[in-house]
Amino acid sequence: MRAASGFSRRRSSLTYLALLLAQLGSSAFAVPRIAADPIGVFRAQSDVGAAATPGGGHYDAAADCYTLSSAGANTWYHVDAFHYVWLTASGDWTLTAEIRFPPPAYGHEPNPHRKGILMFRQSLDAGSANAALAVHGSGMTALQYRQGRGENTQDVEINIDLPKTVRIEKRGDLVTAFVSRHGEPLHAVGASTRIHLRSPYYVGLGALSHDIGTTDTVQFAHVSLRRPDAAKRSPPVLYSTLQTLQIEDQFRRASLIRHVPGLMQSVNWAADAKALYVAEDGHLNKIAVLDPPTEAAPQAVATGKLVGCSGNDGMSPDGKWLAVSCRESLQALHQIYMLPAGGGDPVGPLTHGAQSSFFHAWSADSRTIAFTRGSASKADIYTIAADGGAESRLTRDTLNDGPDFSPDGVYVYFDSSRSGASQIWRMHVDGTQPEQITDDAYENSSPHVSPDGKYLAFLSQPADVRTGVGDAELRIIAFHDGLIRSLVHFQGNRDSFAMYSWGDLNHLAFISYERQP
Repeated sequence: MRAASGFSRRRSSLTYLALLLAQLGSSAFAVPRIAADPIGVFRAQSDVGAAATPGGGHYDAAADCYTLSSAGANTWYHVDAFHYVWLTASGDWTLTAEIRFPPPAYGHEPNPHRKGILMFRQSLDAGSANAALAVHGSGMTALQYRQGRGENTQDVEINIDLPKTVRIEKRGDLVTAFVSRHGEPLHAVGASTRIHLRSPYYVGLGALSHDIGTTDTVQFAHVSLRRPDAAKRSPPVLYSTLQTLQIEDQFRRASLIRHVPGLMQSVNWAADAKALYVAEDGHLNKIAVLDPPTEAAPQAVATGKLVGCSGNDGMSPDGKWLAVSCRESLQALHQIYMLPAGGGDPVGPLTHGAQSSFFHAWSADSRTIAFTRGSASKADIYTIAADGGAESRLTRDTLNDGPDFSPDGVYVYFDSSRSGASQIWRMHVDGTQPEQITDDAYENSSPHVSPDGKYLAFLSQPADVRTGVGDAELRIIAFHDGLIRSLVHFQGNRDSFAMYSWGDLNHLAFISYERQP
């Protein structure tokens, strides 16, 4: 079983939520007071949610700077308490600003979670659906979003401290974050979400102190509100974004690990959960997972004489071996080999099939691996001892893929089209007693059981899914009650969540895709 990491930034969500609700009280849902005087390009301002001390804002045309003050508690969970300058809008817009935190005018340290915010918002009601790019006083930047009124807020934390300029862009239902670290052209960093806002909606600047007893000040310089540029006619480029995701309802945070042009696929964790392995344009890389999230340079993993590695790879739970699916020449079939944990000369091949073999999973005791062999229309699942020997064939029908062991070694979970569509199944490790786990309108694949055996995470795509990148989501089943809940929506495919993706009891890793000019 994989070792759990500390993830020191985790907080007690229920305790914090209780405190926040107590601070806000029933006034969190009060009708906002609106000051209708124009302020720069905006038409009005108001406190959204509770405010023990009313906030305010003004625009200095000479300095081209908006200054907002607020004692608001937060924009998180399903409540809001912040000051907002805004106008109503329809269609697509971009909002750009330099966000600054002047020295505090009070006699104590500011809260590190005070925020300056660029926000699209459905209404001025507390708890409204919204998408916002928030720069924190600590320097952290995050794309935060709430899909519907009353839902909990989620976010993608961007591993760039206090960028010089930030932009949030809305094109249809897609909202994307752009940043400039030091004044270079604004560029996407992999933080995006899909959210539907009916016209008219609100767009504007927000500020909060994250401390209801303190009024803080945030400045927004060189603000630009305009229509997005027309899409370029040149072919779009595929970008891949590697993220980690917390599964708790109250802290549904995704942390951005790496964002690059090109194809990343098949992410899986190191045994100590301190690094991720990912296939990147045909090469295998190891990327450190830092806390707090900071971009780490990838380290190439040497594969010796092997070429054409497919991205089907995974570290053994005991941390000693890395299984890979590679070839010894470009004309050869894919077979499974073993590499030392740090990379190097391969051992094997472990498999010798007449069709290509693709690694999928290690058993929890590091003694057995599961793999698939076949074609895109018909494939079957096999197991073999990690030190070699005879193969065991577990399936003999239709398209079976994505095998993974349960932590107790009793079951192999997999996806299969035997019911007519791709659904999640499980069987005993000898292939007997198959039973269907999911049966819904989605194409479900790539099941992975949590290290404690309590949850099953898997990839879901629309029923009309094609092989390319499209709408996808990660969903999770709680075995104690059978309920299924959605964790995150993104653009992806099977490559997003193919290998074992649990880092500890609370964190998953996945890859999203987007095409940019």
